[in-house]
Amino acid sequence: MTPIDDISIGGEMIRLSQFLKFSGLLDSGGDAKEVIIDGFVRVNGEEERRRGRQLHDGDTVTFEGRTVRVRP
Repeated sequence: MTPIDDISIGGEMIRLSQFLKFSGLLDSGGDAKEVIIDGFVRVNGEEERRRGRQLHDGDTVTFEGRTVRVRP
């Protein structure tokens, strides 16, 4: 089983595209837009294609085999 890293966002909510960059899964917001639209990102185990998806405490995001969990 792949370890899950906790990423503190310093608040209650963050958008998926912002979180991908903030967590270090991607280097830029432009890259985030592309990989989300192309269906390469999973939220809580489900494919997610909405850049504006709001993430909250406990949500998990997986991209290229790495999973991170949102923490406030």
